[in-house]
Amino acid sequence: MKVLELAPQVYVSGQLYEHDIRLAAKQGVRTIMNNRPDGEAPGQPLSADLGRIAEELGMNYVYHPVDPRSITQQDVEVYAKACDGLERPLLIFCRSGARSTKIWELAESL
Repeated sequence: MKVLELAPQVYVSGQLYEHDIRLAAKQGVRTIMNNRPDGEAPGQPLSADLGRIAEELGMNYVYHPVDPRSITQQDVEVYAKACDGLERPLLIFCRSGARSTKIWELAESL
């Protein structure tokens, strides 16, 4: 799992799997946000399954899917509000990390 820091205690990554969530929990991550819609690609784990694992490990899990081809101003505003109250450290992910980075940057510019 390759992780980049977007802001203090906010990180981004590509697709997470069960072992990645377990590692993130050991490293002190408190919240995981999934920006990838279910069914986007074959073999992709379901968000509900990842959320169950995260919650079993004592982490918060937020499913906030984003279509990278059609991010609107309203999407960005809703995303910014969703991120405001999340416990940090926060790990955000999607397929490659690009859309999560993009919407985070747009939300930070509000």
